[in-house]
Amino acid sequence: MVKWFKRIRATGGFRKAFVRYFTKGRSNRSVGGTMGLLIFIALFGLFAIFPVLFMVGNAFKPLRELYRFPPTVFPVSPTVQNFRDLLEYANDSLVPFTRYLFNTGVLVLVGCLGQILLSAMAAFPLAKFKFRGKGIMSGAVVYALMFSGAVTGVPNYIIITRLGLMDSLWAVILPSFASTLGLYLLQNFMEMLPDSLIEAARIDGASYFRTLLVVILPVVKPALMTVFIFTFQGLWGNTGGSFLYTENIKPLSYMLSRIAATGIARQGMASAASLLMFIIPVAIFIITQSNVMETMATSGMKD
Repeated sequence: MVKWFKRIRATGGFRKAFVRYFTKGRSNRSVGGTMGLLIFIALFGLFAIFPVLFMVGNAFKPLRELYRFPPTVFPVSPTVQNFRDLLEYANDSLVPFTRYLFNTGVLVLVGCLGQILLSAMAAFPLAKFKFRGKGIMSGAVVYALMFSGAVTGVPNYIIITRLGLMDSLWAVILPSFASTLGLYLLQNFMEMLPDSLIEAARIDGASYFRTLLVVILPVVKPALMTVFIFTFQGLWGNTGGSFLYTENIKPLSYMLSRIAATGIARQGMASAASLLMFIIPVAIFIITQSNVMETMATSGMKD
């Protein structure tokens, strides 16, 4: 640290070091312009992080502070009683808390793996093979993105009922397999890959399935991580809706949403539950964001 300060002083002091750092590679931008841009971005960052700070603060507020007006962002008398009450409520429930957690883990794990595998297997031929009806299928994938869950809810319910999967975890998992967003993302990424990769794998004797697993999927890793994040978020917050009736197979989000609907007396527990439901998806995103932002390994290759 002492050597670092001496080096700063030897090169002209902190002001010049600051100027060199913020103007390096930006010869057409002044220091004032750079500072203004940083302040502008910081203000928008504060607006974006304000709801998160408010949620975290509510989780540690006693009940009397949750209904204070005007509301405060941070608790005056912070407490962890909300989390203790939530734990007691979960322990006293007829269905153990670990059972809800296990059901959610099955939904997320099987749903994400199935979505990624099926989307990749469907995107590969659509992106790299030529066959009759390819344009119609690709167009159908794009058009399917315009339909919201409210539109497909009734058809999904009829199909799940006809298959005899009502009141089972498969009633929630199977519809996640059919999400067209993952197929659309992977198809676009695979279309950017040079055909020479596939030709080289075929010359080496690899089958199409092995080519997909060994050659294509490692290259489209950013797209796979993006599909994983979207699928995880959708399944993590899924309460089962009208598909799950038995308490033993309902996910964790159902139990936490039930707490939020029990009235004013349990709003502290509801705030703690909201924070727990928020932390996991954010942690997953932070872990995988480097892969999502990663550029493709073959971006500089030409056919």
